Amino acid sequence: MDLAWGDERTKKFVTNIGLITSNGPYGHDIMAAEWAHHVSYNPGIIAISIRQADATHENITKTKEFGVNLAAHDQNVLSSVAGNYTGKEVDKIAVLKELGYKFFKASKINVLMVDASMNAECELIKKIVIGDHTTFIGEVVYLYPANNKEPLVYHAQKYWKLNTLVEKPNPDELDKIKGIVERFRKK
Repeated sequence: MDLAWGDERTKKFVTNIGLITSNGPYGHDIMAAEWAHHVSYNPGIIAISIRQADATHENITKTKEFGVNLAAHDQNVLSSVAGNYTGKEVDKIAVLKELGYKFFKASKINVLMVDASMNAECELIKKIVIGDHTTFIGEVVYLYPANNKEPLVYHAQKYWKLNTLVEKPNPDELDKIKGIVERFRKK
């Protein structure tokens, strides 16, 4: 069964916006990837899923490296340009520079990075074709210092800013849960 883009059921997912930077046959490029995930702490590994027809797909396949820049809450325009055009037809980096965005050279790999909520440089360690996308798994070779920029959130095909904290259970609730868990611990 397909999970169609735009289907009300698939709009329930909440993700970040990975601004994936690459360099290769299509030159320096940036794309918005809804599927950019931190999948391992040690070693640091990030997985991104890219359509096979995208310029970024070919760039990463050829160079075996990519940047992951998690869009900050004030980068909705940057994300829209990166996601709505193909690097096969448009120099998105030039468009974004014209709009006032600044890029900088990565430290360990040959891609451009953009000031964002989080920045990581990755070297490709595995490529898996899954359905209509390829998952590129990259080991982080450089992680930029943390900043206080909130990430841009993507939900129901709209951008959101995090602004309401939902508290975790308080200590009394956690103690009650722990007591119940102990009663049902498998022996």
